[in-house]
Order: sequence, then C-alpha cells, then structure tokens
Amino acid sequence: MMDSHYTINQPTIRAKRTFDVSFSLIGLLLTLPLFPLIALAIKLNSKGPIFYRQLRVGKAMPDQVHVFEMIKFRSMVQDAEVTTGATLATKDDTRVTLVGRFLRKTRLDELPQFINVLKGDMSLVGPRPERPTFYNKLEHEIPYFSERTYGVLPGITGLAQVNQGYDTCIDDVRSKVGFDHSYALSLRSISSWLRTDLSILLMTIKVMLFARGQ
Repeated sequence: MMDSHYTINQPTIRAKRTFDVSFSLIGLLLTLPLFPLIALAIKLNSKGPIFYRQLRVGKAMPDQVHVFEMIKFRSMVQDAEVTTGATLATKDDTRVTLVGRFLRKTRLDELPQFINVLKGDMSLVGPRPERPTFYNKLEHEIPYFSERTYGVLPGITGLAQVNQGYDTCIDDVRSKVGFDHSYALSLRSISSWLRTDLSILLMTIKVMLFARGQ
C-alpha cells in the first residue's frame, strides 16, 4: 500500500487549498439564505442547539495527528449519546430527528463545515474525519487506516462518502479505506487531482438534489 505522505505533490496541495477557500466562500454565500430556515426547522422539531460540534481527527502525519472541532447542523436528539456513549450511526437510527433525517439525506447538515474548510481544518474533498474515540480502535483493526490521511486534509465529501454513505459498522470503515487511498493517489498531479475533485463534487451535488444521503 502506498504512503501518501511521500507521493503527494506539493503544488497540488497549494492549488487544492486555493480551490477550497474560493469555493467554500462561494458555497457559504449561496447557501447562507438556507441557514435561518434550517435553524428554525431544527428548533421547531426538537429541543437543543442548532449546531452540533464534535471532535474529529484531521490530517495525520507519522509523528503527529491533528484534532479539531467539526461543526454541523444538529440532526439527532439532544444528548443522543449520554446513556450509550459514542456509537456509530445505524440504519433507521431512532436518535435522528424528523428534520435531521431530511438534512442527512440532502447532506444539508454538512453546510456549516464550509467554516471548517476556511479555518484550514478540512478540505472540500478528502477522507471522512473519524472521531478520536474510534480512531485508535480502527487503527489497530484495519491495516493502513491511519496512512489514508497522511498529509491529506479530511473532506466534507469524498470518494468514499459518495460511494458508500455513513458508517454503520467497522466493515463499512474497512471498505472505505481503499477509496481513501485511491483518492490520495490522485494528488500526485494537479490535473489528476482537479479531475477527481470535480467528479466527486458533481456526484455530491447529485446526492443532495436526489436526497440519496443516509
């Protein structure tokens, strides 16, 4: 398995960052009118905050791992994990609210992550950031799991996300690792990266428009 830390093209990383900032600003400007409508729907549907913040593991390097606070529109009931602790989502998860189910299917719950991209914690496209609670377990159980983000920022969307959706078990995560490594290979050149990112973004738009999210 390749080590993306040694194969990523640095001019590509710079071009990708410029692309991320530019299109995140555009994305925020275009979707900002939806924010108050989504906020109102969340508040009318269930008690709790509008936004949900959660620690996630970001870009990893052999000597350190970056952890950041990811922000989303809340799609679950308040304090969903108070009694169960950290758990993976399941199909037809009863913790997901009615409004939250719609937000997840259309991926509108991810819109606040444009802010994470502007802060430099995330990219528009990349591997899905995992929770620190699960990270060590997954690293021990799945070969080359941590290497999938060596030098690569996690993304709002990605090759694994558009092909598979949310993780409901460790086997789902295991199958995503191959997608993540394949994506890292596309960062070897600017042309390869641009074709891949544009393709993934187009697939993401289709998921949103046709409510094919989970």
